[in-house]
Amino acid sequence: MAPPRNVVKIAVQMRDAIPQLIQLDQAKPLAAVLKEVCDAWSLTHSHRYALQFADGHRRYITENNRGEIKNGSILCLSTAPDLEAEQLLSGLQSTSCEVRREALRHLVLLASDMTFAQEVISRDGLQRLGTIIEDGDDLGEVLALGLRAFLELMEHGVVSWETLSIPFVRKVVCYVNMNLMDASVQPLALRLLESVTLSSPALGQLIKSEVPLDRLLVHLQVMNQQLQTKAMALLTALLQGANHAERKHMLDYLWQRNFRQFIYKNIIHSAAPLGDEMAHHLYVLQALTLGLLEPRMRTPVDPYSQFVLENSSREDKHECPFARSSIQLTLLLCELLHVGEPCSETAQDFSPMFFGQDQSFHELFCVAIQLLNKTWKEMRATQEDFDKVMQVVREQLARTLALKPTSLELFRTKVNALTYGEVLRLRQTERLHQEGTLAPPILELREKLKPELLGLIRQQRLLRLCEGTLFHKISSRRRQDKLWFCCLSPNHKVLQYGDVEESTGVPTPESLPEQLPVADIRALLTGKDCPHVREKGSGKQNKDLYELAFSISYDRGEEEAYLNFIAPSKRDFYLWTDGLSALLGSPMGSEQTRLDLEQLLTMETKLRLLELENVPIPDQPPPVPPPPTNFNFCYDCTIAEP
Repeated sequence: MAPPRNVVKIAVQMRDAIPQLIQLDQAKPLAAVLKEVCDAWSLTHSHRYALQFADGHRRYITENNRGEIKNGSILCLSTAPDLEAEQLLSGLQSTSCEVRREALRHLVLLASDMTFAQEVISRDGLQRLGTIIEDGDDLGEVLALGLRAFLELMEHGVVSWETLSIPFVRKVVCYVNMNLMDASVQPLALRLLESVTLSSPALGQLIKSEVPLDRLLVHLQVMNQQLQTKAMALLTALLQGANHAERKHMLDYLWQRNFRQFIYKNIIHSAAPLGDEMAHHLYVLQALTLGLLEPRMRTPVDPYSQFVLENSSREDKHECPFARSSIQLTLLLCELLHVGEPCSETAQDFSPMFFGQDQSFHELFCVAIQLLNKTWKEMRATQEDFDKVMQVVREQLARTLALKPTSLELFRTKVNALTYGEVLRLRQTERLHQEGTLAPPILELREKLKPELLGLIRQQRLLRLCEGTLFHKISSRRRQDKLWFCCLSPNHKVLQYGDVEESTGVPTPESLPEQLPVADIRALLTGKDCPHVREKGSGKQNKDLYELAFSISYDRGEEEAYLNFIAPSKRDFYLWTDGLSALLGSPMGSEQTRLDLEQLLTMETKLRLLELENVPIPDQPPPVPPPPTNFNFCYDCTIAEP
């Protein structure tokens, strides 16, 4: 007889004891379950113990998350979180250096668990860690562990970064400004200052005044990718917190110190691969630098300029109106480069060419105005064709920028090779790929092919889910550098996921601690319907989050829970939402599915019609001939052959 639905079969471990195989009744209070487990091992005072997941981050089991326990889960019996927090915090006050170090190590391991973190915070754990950080008795492993534990506890959002004291922040600033520090300390100190800067304008001004830009440049020049990334993160945070005049002054100083050249040579063109976080900060730096042009972009033309009057007085037959072209081209470049738009929290779309010269926008304009004049002549345009020419120039610039040329010279070569004739050829080719013939027989054939090709797309989407994807964690305050991985099991029955370190690469499904049965999934949510972006504002800066956000609602006991995602790209968003829709038996309605289906239909149709090359296909089927006068021509199959 099958066990009730709310009963799961699990194993419970304890050090130096034989594991217990039990049937956990999810309807029974957790305290009663604990008492039964303790009684089986002859342990008294069951309130002094707690259950944890044995794998992953060893999270404590509570009434809120016990629904995550599934058949086959392995739990372990450990000290209750309140007692564990009390013991570790007592260890921090020990006179023994080794005892303090071990307490910190254990604290770092458990600090990511919300239940344990709340117990530590309620016992003034942050203040005790703050004392270790401020005293700075040990500038090596102890300080690094203290900073890491402090950061992990603060990331839960229970305590605001604005509550940190000025002396504490100044001490962390000292660690950033020091020489000959332990390699693990300064990245953590920079990460802490970045969080403070993004969360507290007042403390951000303090950090801006006490962390010299030259010091951040020193950290960026150290051949340590983690230190470089955290220094760049603090730098972009300081720039985002500055007003327009301060930002211009800071960027001018950095450019004078050859900061742009260093990024171009030693970060973008480094032998080591560029990490996602560094790519994001380069995007922010590019956006903030181009944002300095916004006031000039919004400045109207002076109608009394000698230059404007001169162009206005020329004859109408003048070929290319330079003033009008310059204005429209400037607006076009600002649009393509997103000048004046708020920085995205997740984007990594920076242009390597931007860091190739000091006045990148001006140099780009010089190339573009020459391109416009060249295209004008190729099109043999007149004044009435001005808008058509600008559309072609826009396409030329957009196509070339999408190639991400690494230098202005390479951009110039590629954009000049994209002539008006080449643009027409590309348009025609794309149109032929996107459009099929509208003859009724072809439409009928396409309809017959659709189910088979949709099945092929569905199979590809599910295979992509089985491969898995690394996702960034996004908090309500900022983009985090933490990663987690999610994939679908080969039998399409379970979603497996868990936190991973950036340096470890793609994990194996067996190493992932969390599992979500597909049968427990209720629905797929996207965009503003997702709980993790629902409460965010509706400004432009959050548009990219809405476009990349999706969530899975699932049953956790009798409650509804959510697994929230921010896709790394629009393509990953389409692949995952399509795959999850396929798992739930819903139509795959993404734009990517439409494009893939259209491409496959076009290819398959052409393959089926290869033998009809140069044969005209009628719009109407041929008429059916009249029936014969008799049917005596029918062959009698019963007559045997001689």
